[in-house]
Amino acid sequence: MAATITTMPPAEALEALRLMAWLSPGYPVGAYAYSHGLEWAVEAGDVRDEASLTAWLRDVCERGALRNDLILAAQAHAAARTSDGAALVAVNDLALALAPSRELHLETSQQGRSFLDATRGAWPCDALAALAEELPGPVAYPVAVGLAAGAHGMAPEPVLAAYGLAFLQNLVSAALRAAPVGQAAGTRVVAALAPRLAGLAEAAAASDLDALGAATFRLDLGSFRHETQYSRIFRS
Repeated sequence: MAATITTMPPAEALEALRLMAWLSPGYPVGAYAYSHGLEWAVEAGDVRDEASLTAWLRDVCERGALRNDLILAAQAHAAARTSDGAALVAVNDLALALAPSRELHLETSQQGRSFLDATRGAWPCDALAALAEELPGPVAYPVAVGLAAGAHGMAPEPVLAAYGLAFLQNLVSAALRAAPVGQAAGTRVVAALAPRLAGLAEAAAASDLDALGAATFRLDLGSFRHETQYSRIFRS
């Protein structure tokens, strides 16, 4: 009879699987319900095809919310690694304050709370439990991800890059539902922009809070207009 040998996968593989699970579309954070202003951009004609979608998403990633999110996630990760509850609270307060509209505040706080609660239930650890008690109210999504990753001792750069890819893929998914863009075009958009995410993640890991800043004013104003948009399927 042949012997069956069962071995545990290496720690790196387990960490990669955990990260993929956390940032997969199936993780219960409700990301599918948000378009980050994309639905209004389609209504206004700013996004109307593959080229305009690529340009719009490139600006969101490099000059808008994603760049800030990566810096905030990196700072939350660092606070978790040093068990600095005060720094974690300060980063979260700043992240929530940076949301320029009611809908974008809801987008980050609802996903953040859902992520933190789901992760504490499925991947509990003492460090995460202790630091999560510092954030009993609204939690910004990048802060929740950075906190969980830091509490679990995960390396920051892969976490930031994966967060960026999940952000990009979710908005492409929203575009497939809201804009005249097909799946093949959406895949090309992800392929075109994904290489930029590695550089953004690397820069964010080495940045401090003074590096925060965005210049996507039309998106920010559009998020206000989306609140009263006549026909809509997304919450932001």
